[in-house]
Amino acid sequence: MIEAPQSNLSGMQLERNAHGRLVLTLGNGLVYEAVVPVRAFPIAAPAEGLSLIAADGKEALWVARMADLQPEHRQLIEQDLAVREFVPTIERILKVSSFSTPSTWELQTDRGLTHMVLKAEEDIRKLAGRTRLQITGQDGVQYRIPDSSKLDRHSRKLLERFL
Repeated sequence: MIEAPQSNLSGMQLERNAHGRLVLTLGNGLVYEAVVPVRAFPIAAPAEGLSLIAADGKEALWVARMADLQPEHRQLIEQDLAVREFVPTIERILKVSSFSTPSTWELQTDRGLTHMVLKAEEDIRKLAGRTRLQITGQDGVQYRIPDSSKLDRHSRKLLERFL
């Protein structure tokens, strides 16, 4: 028999233990040590569909919407996700080495200056329309552009050569 994960958030408690791991206590008293938050749709719907996975790999709790969580629980989960979901946001494209691939891009991100090698144009994915992009560098690091129309003119001009 397969047990369905609990989705009732009433009485739920979430805290960080002395080892920095998340501890989930459900309303019925069940305690799960070292739960790991996992988004169901991290790109398309990051605020919807979240699983808290127990140490045994089974789902301990399903959260339909992050907004349903108490603010302090949401903050703990967001902190854990931020460490695991390292996806810098591109703020400016300073220069590219070539307009053919592979090319080295010099970027200003929310995490600072960096260089990325774009292997192929297919490594630029359009998400939810034409302006939201995800770019994967040769080293596997993923970068996001929430809205390419909000980039400065120079950055847009460089980016458009690859789209």
